[in-house]
Amino acid sequence: MDLMVPVKDGEVWARDSGVPGGADGERPPLVLLHPGVADSRVWDGMLPRLTARHRVIRYDARAYGRSPEPTAAYSLVEDLVAVLDHFGVARAFLAGSSMGGATAIGLALHDPARVTGLALVVPAVTGCPDLVSPDFTAEVGRLAGAGDIDGIVALVMRVSAAAGTGDDPRVRRYVRAVIPAWFAAHAHSVEDPPAYDRLGELDVPCVLALGERDQPEVVRANEEMARRIPGCRLVRLADSDHFPMVREPEAVTDLILDAYESAHRRAAH
Repeated sequence: MDLMVPVKDGEVWARDSGVPGGADGERPPLVLLHPGVADSRVWDGMLPRLTARHRVIRYDARAYGRSPEPTAAYSLVEDLVAVLDHFGVARAFLAGSSMGGATAIGLALHDPARVTGLALVVPAVTGCPDLVSPDFTAEVGRLAGAGDIDGIVALVMRVSAAAGTGDDPRVRRYVRAVIPAWFAAHAHSVEDPPAYDRLGELDVPCVLALGERDQPEVVRANEEMARRIPGCRLVRLADSDHFPMVREPEAVTDLILDAYESAHRRAAH
């Protein structure tokens, strides 16, 4: 079921797969939160296995994919809460990549009763000072000022898609499609409270997967995040950069399914 979900001063596109036949409708749904380098279609190749076992909810953050651009200040965590409320979801297992990982962590700290577990894939986190290279940020700003969208795409491909061949049309399409969202969201997005120094407060089952070929700053930050989160299982994806759902979709699917079951077993006891 596709629909536009109302959020504060706006709306977002969302899809609810519904409960698969024979599945336990009482089990919490799996919510997929996309990265900032792609919209929710980045999960498409993984959906058949995920929706065969779980009710899966995914949505496009404001300005991404099929969601309209924001017209007022908004918070990614507040939008996630609005989506869960719209679908009547009291508790959910969250799988988030990069920007989506930061949103998942934010909700788990803000309202832990609503989160049964976390699967974090090359996650970002608010309040981390060393997550993004200052040189990268400065170069994006310079290219944006010059109106050089092709240059921004090439930069992201070089820095964040190092596991590719350089001629990687699928990833390139994802990146090009979201660049307008970066600028549309920037003017209105309000960063959620810093979470990096609060990771030790997380009290939900968690697995964190890093891409060994991701930016060195992201790899180091992900290693430190896994160290700070109590009981977090760290998984290293040898053939992934910042696009594990494209590079190693089966491994990421396995990771999410296993993490969901581990969280479910813990909740049952």
